[in-house]
Amino acid sequence: MNTLFFEIFSFIFGAIIGSFLNVVILRLPDPEASVVFPGSHCPHCQTPLHWYENIPMVSFLFLRGRCRSCQERISVQYPLVELAMALLSLFLWQRFLLSTAFWVYFVFAAALLVVIVIDLYHQIIPDLITLPGIILGAAASLLLPGLTWQDSLLGLLLGGGIFYLIALGYYLLTKRQGMGGGDIKLLAMIGAFQGWQALPFVIFGSSLLGTIVGVGAMAHQKKGGQTRIPYGPFLAVASLIYLFFDQQIIQGALWYLTRPH
Repeated sequence: MNTLFFEIFSFIFGAIIGSFLNVVILRLPDPEASVVFPGSHCPHCQTPLHWYENIPMVSFLFLRGRCRSCQERISVQYPLVELAMALLSLFLWQRFLLSTAFWVYFVFAAALLVVIVIDLYHQIIPDLITLPGIILGAAASLLLPGLTWQDSLLGLLLGGGIFYLIALGYYLLTKRQGMGGGDIKLLAMIGAFQGWQALPFVIFGSSLLGTIVGVGAMAHQKKGGQTRIPYGPFLAVASLIYLFFDQQIIQGALWYLTRPH
């Protein structure tokens, strides 16, 4: 019974934080906007929302996806982000219970979710997410039993350094910017939170996901090599996969490397 209670609580807590993340996603790319003031309001008619219009996921269904005042459609992004953060919170509780690791990786997962949506919409990764994230990840390594500060420090240095060298090499060869600085800082943040051990899978997994989606985007946009898609979401998704399945990934890699060839 206690387990079910905490699972429900973690899900609801995640949904509430997801509602706040929607505000961050909407306002953070605007340098003149505040994530605190004004309160929640319709982005179309600016009408302030009542409390019953701001219940995560439930209000979207109750309002049938439209603003009560102006009847403009509410983006499906809002309930999807709330649901995603609710599920991430639930999965984190199931793995770490109510521990320091839960809170550290809850913040980490929330940051990655914000990065995914902002990069998809605007093709930018805000420094206000990654730079404090690098510092927080390195500091958290002093508290987490499964991550040493040496692994975290090496992770952030290698994460940022590897992508910096790749970006520099691409620019020198093509005279075009390929990977943005935001991706470099994002991988450094991932390395700080998860250690250098996560980097091979995150780089390989994000490259594989990016290739699959990129081929589809090239076929759809018909721009060939000029097709541009944000890379940050693939890094974030690969990092989240490693967060929940690191042991299985490591065991699978060891099995592959040690099996008879």
